[in-house]
Amino acid sequence: MPTTAENAAPPLDAAQLAEAFALFNRASEELSTAYNALQGQVVQLTERLTVLMGALPAGVVVVDRADRVVQANRAAEQLFGGELNGQAWREVADHLKATETPGEMALAHADGDRRLAVSETALESGDERILLLHDVTETYRMRLAAERNERLAAMGEMVAGLAHQLRTPLAAALLYTGNLRQAELGPAERAKVAERAIERMRYLERLIRDMLLFARGDSLGRQDFGVCDLAAELTHTLEPLARARQIEFASACECGDMNLHGDRKALGGALTNLLENAIQATEPGGRVSCTVCHGTGPLGAEVRFVVSDTGRGIPPELQARLFDPFFTTRAEGTGLGLAIARGVARGHGGDITLTSTPGLGTTFTLTLPLCADAVREPVGGALAS
Repeated sequence: MPTTAENAAPPLDAAQLAEAFALFNRASEELSTAYNALQGQVVQLTERLTVLMGALPAGVVVVDRADRVVQANRAAEQLFGGELNGQAWREVADHLKATETPGEMALAHADGDRRLAVSETALESGDERILLLHDVTETYRMRLAAERNERLAAMGEMVAGLAHQLRTPLAAALLYTGNLRQAELGPAERAKVAERAIERMRYLERLIRDMLLFARGDSLGRQDFGVCDLAAELTHTLEPLARARQIEFASACECGDMNLHGDRKALGGALTNLLENAIQATEPGGRVSCTVCHGTGPLGAEVRFVVSDTGRGIPPELQARLFDPFFTTRAEGTGLGLAIARGVARGHGGDITLTSTPGLGTTFTLTLPLCADAVREPVGGALAS
């Protein structure tokens, strides 16, 4: 049986030991050289990143897993008015308020309120995330000016038809009131003529009101409100009108209890206009429906109000003109209802589209971005998680 000494490896001689130490020293020197080179590159990259962040006009904020700001450039500190490093991002984000435009936030600033486009990117490690805050205040002001100019241009086009629009009901009202001076009119005839005069004056009032709404645009206050609450209110208002005309009225809200941030009164008026048009275009025994659902569009999450009817439909040659001011296919219409409705939708970052087949019916779809959810969630949720 072999002994332990016989199993042991033979000892290295001096030459082998020297060669092993030489190899170790060379490897150690190469590692040191490579480490120093990497250190130099890190210092260089850090310096470049610092210079880049300082030069960026957009605000850059780096937030760690504990929701603390670990780095912020000069532009970000100027926006929020002070040092950000070490602060809880949730507290900083409380200064940002949701707007009607997806991805844009409002920030109160000493030099005036600012509009910021906020985006977030998480690092692959998951330890930190980077927030970019672009000041789009001037772009926002230009957008408002462009929208106002569009309305003014449309108002200019309306002037040509304005005289006729006002003259016809005014002439009728004057004719009816003039007849009231006839002594031979009996009480019943006099009451009938007076009612017709009042009807024409109400039409003038409605026409002037619609003109003012169109010229003003969507400029009322905004607040958060439930989509389902608005849908229920529309059903409560329009269902009796449909029932009086012997039209089936169906409604469904499938939005999942979402919220909108906007002018509830203006949006309610726009949707009421679409539903009233649908009811008036449908014969007794027909059907009008209002379905609310959510989906994803080019700008992200959105809510859709779909108003459908089984009415006579709209000829293709008229569909493109329906949203033109003063264009109407109804004798008693002002021709401004759909123009106002589209203006309200676009003022909230959305739009109205239609599909129609003559003889089969029409569907109007009012689409709005889910501003409150799409923007507030990153600030209070995803950005602060």
